[in-house]
Amino acid sequence: MVKYIDKKLACELLPLRDENSNKGSFYKILNIAGSVNYSGAAYLSSISALRAGGGFLALASVSEIISRIAPNMPEVVYIPLNSNSNGVISSDNKITELNDYSVISIGCGITTDNDSKKFTLDILSQINENQNIVIDADAINNIASSGMRLSFKNAIITPHPKELSRLLNVSLDDILENREKYARIASQTYECITVLKGHNTIVTDGEEIYINTTGNSALAKAGSGDVLTGIISGLLSQKLTRLNAALLGVYLHGLSGDIASEDLTKYCVLASDVIDYIPFAFNEILNME
Repeated sequence: MVKYIDKKLACELLPLRDENSNKGSFYKILNIAGSVNYSGAAYLSSISALRAGGGFLALASVSEIISRIAPNMPEVVYIPLNSNSNGVISSDNKITELNDYSVISIGCGITTDNDSKKFTLDILSQINENQNIVIDADAINNIASSGMRLSFKNAIITPHPKELSRLLNVSLDDILENREKYARIASQTYECITVLKGHNTIVTDGEEIYINTTGNSALAKAGSGDVLTGIISGLLSQKLTRLNAALLGVYLHGLSGDIASEDLTKYCVLASDVIDYIPFAFNEILNME
């Protein structure tokens, strides 16, 4: 039976904020993102996590990216990584403090370079059962091209249809014609929560299917998926379950786009604008309580 992600459900899922709290009251987030040609992905996925309520976020990215975007993100802590000759994360990098983070997001703008692929698989092999991980974009592509059948019981994967077609080795046309079916198959195959992005984004745990009711063509812009990754990470840091973080995350993301398009039109909304409208989306849900 299909369920719908609407304002009533979003209101029920909204995490409570204890007034007697500090940044340490929430899970620490590690965002592994970016490469020389994709600095925006690192920025968007990081700042949106904090905007969605995260208390502490560290960005692990190549040093060139950090020096470029750090002036615009003073709230973020940085973990510089070595890059290869192509300006992507080198496979010889180690994140020694990986276990310090309860929420990890990986994939936004890291590319599918061989070094990036090796690094991605190495990181995924180190994740423990107490950590929540959001796997997006090129991390999904790297898993798909590796041919590995990994289990991600503590993960949320956030593919668009083409990424899911690569992951499941199914044609794009089949994915588009049977979105609910293949989203469920992905969750069952990888034992994870699947967020299949697109108009009426689908969220499933492999059993129940949820369809989002917010969002419009304003979100059909580069960087929009990076913002969604950040929002979900920020909600996970507030100790929501993986399923609930995914459900609320896609609703807030879509609602932010809806509100932004009312002011800016569906033509003119940028991914960075969506971040600016996240507070208005929260406020709309809060006013229903």
